[in-house]
Amino acid sequence: MPSLLRIAAIGVMLVAYPLASSAQVPQSALGTWKLNVAKSQYSPGPAPKSQITLIESVPDGGTKMSVDSVDAAGKSIHNEITTMFDGKEAEWKGAAAPTTRAYSRIDDRTFQWVERINGTVGVSGRSTISADGKTRTNVATGTGVDGKPVKNTTVLERQ
Repeated sequence: MPSLLRIAAIGVMLVAYPLASSAQVPQSALGTWKLNVAKSQYSPGPAPKSQITLIESVPDGGTKMSVDSVDAAGKSIHNEITTMFDGKEAEWKGAAAPTTRAYSRIDDRTFQWVERINGTVGVSGRSTISADGKTRTNVATGTGVDGKPVKNTTVLERQ
């Protein structure tokens, strides 16, 4: 009988493990990323002067993203979010209006998000890490907090 329980426990683990790992950030995304403004496109502009993103694992299987930017006017902005990459909304701290984002993993090099501003879907995006792990490209489309259409392609380089 104990061996039957052991076999059942192993079976549950084999089924549950892929589900748990699929809710986590792709490991290739972890680290520090610097925006390459020259290779990025912002519509509408203007582009920020600089941006550094830190993506790190936190206890409990979650991920914390911290984004430090300097906008076109020279103002420093800090945003951060802690998420499980499970498609559930989490607060995007530091946004100009109440904002949440729901992140989910696509595969080992790709994740996506949906942003809600004041409860309304604004921008959604997809982030893809290059095969060599040195570049991350974000494509974001939707409507900005000002109601204008957004279509941004940002290129970030691993530091």
